[in-house]
Amino acid sequence: MLVFHSQKLVYLAVPKTGTTAVENALGASASSVFRDPPGLKHANARRFEREFRPILEKSGQRTFKTVAAIREPLDWLASWYRYRTRPAIAGHPNSTRDISFDAFIEAYLSEDQPPFAKVGSQARFLTDTDGKVLVDHVFPYERLKEMIAFLEARLRIETTIETVNASPSLEIALESG
Repeated sequence: MLVFHSQKLVYLAVPKTGTTAVENALGASASSVFRDPPGLKHANARRFEREFRPILEKSGQRTFKTVAAIREPLDWLASWYRYRTRPAIAGHPNSTRDISFDAFIEAYLSEDQPPFAKVGSQARFLTDTDGKVLVDHVFPYERLKEMIAFLEARLRIETTIETVNASPSLEIALESG
């Protein structure tokens, strides 16, 4: 999460949507940067509304706008799957190293998700408990450059976004049937 106090703008970092690249590109311009732990970096819209907005509003600013990117759902899940195949977590319950992509998707869609399939939900990240969208500006990950242009205009800066922290390359396809 990046807070731009003077511009009354908050970037909410939806996991697997280029958040580290955005943080690297814009972090120096932010008044507050939440990098660690992941629960703060990736604080969802509900948590922002419940915990962070009240603190920001105590400073006299009441018009903070929020911005986030979301990814096409299957592509987002594929990124999680690839991320969890990395050798560093082999043997861990979160690892997908020995699990097919089909099995990962089935597990994600199941009522009782195993640890490797518990990756959250982009919809829940952006909405309240009734499903109302809480984020003011939502950009598709596939058009991340448009979000960066929006942020550059709001922040009155120019920046370059570079790919970092990308999930391992891996051919992924769902089996038909």
